[in-house]
Amino acid sequence: MTGDTAHGSPAVLLRCEGAVDEHTLEYARTKIDAVVTRPGLPAVTGEVRIVRAATHHADRPWTATADLHVGRRQVVVLAEEATGTEVVDQLQDRLRRQTDRAAHVSDDHHRTAAPPWRGGPHSA
Repeated sequence: MTGDTAHGSPAVLLRCEGAVDEHTLEYARTKIDAVVTRPGLPAVTGEVRIVRAATHHADRPWTATADLHVGRRQVVVLAEEATGTEVVDQLQDRLRRQTDRAAHVSDDHHRTAAPPWRGGPHSA
């Protein structure tokens, strides 16, 4: 079963593959909303995908991936666990850390000024 579900945040799409129950999807929507709608974050867009493998012998059949843009930065998170609830909790923890980092790191802190011959500031 593959499903596309509109997420509470209109810019973040929640998708599922495999036998993902409605309870897990609602739980995921709540947890993801808690991360991406926090005050102080720039605009967040992207997709979250929750997959339940059909193989019964897998140790961690649940995977969740998030590919989001927080402002101008890309955040990619992967989580694998034994149950749907555990994978969503792990995804939320990792998303919170990565979105915090993306929101608080400015592009200006990592770039030096271009030299004048490359269009940088000129000394007077």
